[in-house]
Amino acid sequence: MSKTTNQIKPSEITPESAFLSRRRLLKSAAAAGLIPAIGCDAAQIPADGDFSNLKAWPSSVTEAPNSYEDITQYNNYYEFGTGKEDPARNAHTLVTSPWTVEVTGEAEKTGKYALEDILQPHTLEDRIYRFRCVEAWSMIVPWVGFPLGDLLARFQPNSQAKYVQFFTLNDPNQMPGVRRNVLQWPYREGLTIAEAMNPLTLLTVGVYGKVLPNQNGAPLRLIVPWKYGFKSIKSIVRIHFTDRMPQTSWNMSQPSEYGFYSNVNPNVDHPRWSQASERRLGSSLFSSRIPTLMFNGYADEVGDLYRGLNLVENF
Repeated sequence: MSKTTNQIKPSEITPESAFLSRRRLLKSAAAAGLIPAIGCDAAQIPADGDFSNLKAWPSSVTEAPNSYEDITQYNNYYEFGTGKEDPARNAHTLVTSPWTVEVTGEAEKTGKYALEDILQPHTLEDRIYRFRCVEAWSMIVPWVGFPLGDLLARFQPNSQAKYVQFFTLNDPNQMPGVRRNVLQWPYREGLTIAEAMNPLTLLTVGVYGKVLPNQNGAPLRLIVPWKYGFKSIKSIVRIHFTDRMPQTSWNMSQPSEYGFYSNVNPNVDHPRWSQASERRLGSSLFSSRIPTLMFNGYADEVGDLYRGLNLVENF
């Protein structure tokens, strides 16, 4: 029988020492007025890192979320193994505190920033974003985060910044999967500057009312809900502003199968399978598939980003 959310302790997913280290970082960041995803002072942060007092973002989907166990036990994170269960087994080796993010390229304020400097004050009270996510399976995930654009604006990108590229930590000592040449490391992803500044693009620090577990991309990951899951890069250590379309890991590996945009599009099949329908994680292999929605159901919010762009050629 699956555990309920309240029965699962963060220490069951992440080693307690790593979890407590992140908790101390979050608490001190909040005390300094730096943390954007909580919206309360340090005295209001529960000792177990519980974010469940946060309100849902008004535009969150109304579908019931997948279980915490589904979300944290079934992951694509090749740095910790290619099997879906490998990250939950192996990601305890990831050290998430201290953590720095380097900002480079076409921006006025570049350099290395500690995680607590990345986290900034934020005025919104609605912090839990219940988004649809589509990868091998689809799921509904309640993320805790804030719009990426709020952070990028602080770095003052210049007029040459047409794209933003992101890099994951590349450390074979912490990440056993990096010792294998399944991809060109470090893992990297990219967005147009307009995509990055869209309010639905999140920088995420938590999931299901808890601090983000290692296997879900701790301590800082991207969520781009209208794109396939591999675009939502994990454990970010570098943000690079550039004037040209950046390299992305899966496009580098298999360019005929994975384009730069990778928008959820039921009208464009992967060369080896149809993308017109999907199956919700947790359902039976024999259950009915559901139709895939254009832009994963977020067409009203992001459709204008691609006006005039051929989405078959630019997949």
